[in-house]
Amino acid sequence: MNVVDAMTPRSEVVTVEIPGKREDVLEYLQERGFSSVPVVKSTADGELFRGLVTRESLIEQPDEDQLALLTREVPTVEPSASIAALAELVLESGERRVPVVEDDELVGIVTVTDIVRAIAEGDQDGATEVGSLATHEVNTIYQGTPLPVAERQLSYANVPYAVVLDDDGRQTGMLTEVDIIEVARVVQGETDPGDAVANQDSEWMWEGIKAVGSRAVPTRNVEIPSAAVAEFMTEDLISVPKHKTSRDAAQQMISNDIEQIPLVSGDELVGIVRDVDLLEALV
Repeated sequence: MNVVDAMTPRSEVVTVEIPGKREDVLEYLQERGFSSVPVVKSTADGELFRGLVTRESLIEQPDEDQLALLTREVPTVEPSASIAALAELVLESGERRVPVVEDDELVGIVTVTDIVRAIAEGDQDGATEVGSLATHEVNTIYQGTPLPVAERQLSYANVPYAVVLDDDGRQTGMLTEVDIIEVARVVQGETDPGDAVANQDSEWMWEGIKAVGSRAVPTRNVEIPSAAVAEFMTEDLISVPKHKTSRDAAQQMISNDIEQIPLVSGDELVGIVRDVDLLEALV
């Protein structure tokens, strides 16, 4: 099986065009749950691929408005490449959406989900037990944590999820970066510098003090609701025992539209199986 057999063709790929604004990208990320959007530029010679704009670039560069400056170069793959070669590229680069490019032209997008679907449908190896593929260091967070703090925690942990724990330390849900970006919104205008000072009495203060003097300053930021994680998490937590195969896990991921599944032994949380973990068996 090759990339061309699994990819979404250019005619069905949502793109944004240079020149453009950050709001164009944020709209697609929020409405469609994408992790990134391809950027193209029209020229006299046709449409050229220029890179991707990701969720992370929007959050990490809240004051940048120009699409060209939010775009980053990423690895690409040719349509004739094998799925095994694609899996190796994804594992090495950490990219979840890989542009399929031929002669500098975007011809499609292939994703981790496309590879997982190939495993689920039997087009790629799926016999490996998930216990040998799982990550045993699990990112967790308390259900009462304010969502902005949870966003920072996911960022510092460098993972796109957190298993949510209740008052008794038991898993009660899952929070992902998609859940966060779906409720984030762009804020712009002018604020009094005093408004940028975090509440010193807040137990969850994390922004710190911004020393900007006494003048009003133009601002543009991504605002995240301050309500508790429990209001935004997915409550129906699906899990998998370690003796199940990667195909079993892949089928669960595809049918439930999820990217990770907690690994359990009885009632105990012992690991996490991410979709990218399933790719390890292909290389």
